[in-house]
Amino acid sequence: MTIDQITRDANVYGDDISEIYDLLYLRRGKDYAGEADIVTSLVRERVPHADSLLDVACGTGEHLKTLRERFSRVEGLELSDAMRARARAKLPGVAVHPGDIRDFRLGRVFDAVCSLYSTVGYMSGTGELDAAVASMGRHVAPGGVLIVEPWYFRDGFADGHIGDDVVREEGRTIARVARSARDGDTVRVQAHYLVADGAGVRHFEHTQVMSLFSRAEYAAAFERAGFTAECLEETGPLLAGRSLFLGVRRDGSAR
Repeated sequence: MTIDQITRDANVYGDDISEIYDLLYLRRGKDYAGEADIVTSLVRERVPHADSLLDVACGTGEHLKTLRERFSRVEGLELSDAMRARARAKLPGVAVHPGDIRDFRLGRVFDAVCSLYSTVGYMSGTGELDAAVASMGRHVAPGGVLIVEPWYFRDGFADGHIGDDVVREEGRTIARVARSARDGDTVRVQAHYLVADGAGVRHFEHTQVMSLFSRAEYAAAFERAGFTAECLEETGPLLAGRSLFLGVRRDGSAR
């Protein structure tokens, strides 16, 4: 197993990051409810009767908190034990399944399936991208909708980007600094965290290995999975200019 593959396996969030994840992103201004409403609108524009949804790689379940109010049946899927435990704690009555985006089988279909916040960027190449889209696609009912938020496209990534955040709540401050370094179509995002609270100051590091794909490669994965695909480049301020890929499953597509 290569060093990069070992690091990719470590992409899965453990307790350190899961414990501060909600505070970090909510205090940064991430509008989970607004994003969930965008997803709902996109689904209902194409399938007005849609009433069930699966959120793949649902993290701590923040999108699902709103989506469960928009659809009669919602479920989640999450690989990280720590993130899944937090999602289940805040979503009583909602099934949050363990599973890998690349190969999961729940044995039922939904009117809509979504995967947000660029989880597909963790796929190590087009083979894994195809597998992930196909795995999600088999859970979409004929005529239903698949929405996937890509990571950066190959032609739009700024090598060497440095990101930083400081967020505070009563009794605790979190600082994060990260740098991205590109090697071909692979990007290593090295992040350092400092968490200060009543127990002291602790530091941990988390390095993620991501992949850059083209628009054509995302579209091809959708087509191979049996979906007509479109790339929505103008998603508005709530998604901070991030793109979405949306596909409608063709009737009779293989699951």
